[in-house]
Amino acid sequence: MKRSILLVEDDALMREFITDYFRKEQWEVHEAENGRIALEIFEQTAVDLVVLDIMMPEMDGWSVCRRIRGKSDVPIIIMTARAEDDDQLLGFELGADEYVTKPLSPRVLVARATALMKRKEGTVGRDSETQVFGGLSINRESHVVTVMGELVNLTPKEYELLIFLVKHAGKVLSREVMLDAIWGYDYLGDSRTVDTHIKKLRAKLGDEGRYIATVIRSGYKFDTSP
Repeated sequence: MKRSILLVEDDALMREFITDYFRKEQWEVHEAENGRIALEIFEQTAVDLVVLDIMMPEMDGWSVCRRIRGKSDVPIIIMTARAEDDDQLLGFELGADEYVTKPLSPRVLVARATALMKRKEGTVGRDSETQVFGGLSINRESHVVTVMGELVNLTPKEYELLIFLVKHAGKVLSREVMLDAIWGYDYLGDSRTVDTHIKKLRAKLGDEGRYIATVIRSGYKFDTSP
């Protein structure tokens, strides 16, 4: 299955370099040189993934990420030369799924994108059953999560985190274990990434966020009888 990507990067040479690598792996690439053009393309074109630079003219990547996430759960990978933890946390707060720092390897970027799409498409932990916990319903085959019958729009990382917690229901999971399982052992961020996503996940689940219990100084667990 051919996948499509929206690549948002103001450096023409870097954009061309990254595009070549994605096309070699049979991706369809839509290019944008600034945030305004990126949003125009996003409105008119169905894409499977957004790779987004932060420092751009006219509209920065943070604003683009916020606008896209406000209407879609499409996976987003942020690229930036800034490696500060606060920047990474802001990206995750806005709904980004991955965060890569420059200078970057296009080959690694393509690999991360492919892995993210495989997780999004449900190649990990697919299950035909619908699991119900109070007002929370999770269908792993269709990746549909509802609360009291209302659809909950989760980002790929939020969905993976929920499934991982449910899969290990009753077990206390450390932040480090969740980082390795969801973000990968080579992820350079810290445990606050997990806390940020748990906070957002609970907020989206509303009252049913009660199933995600905090275990002081240990981590989190999915408690089926809160």
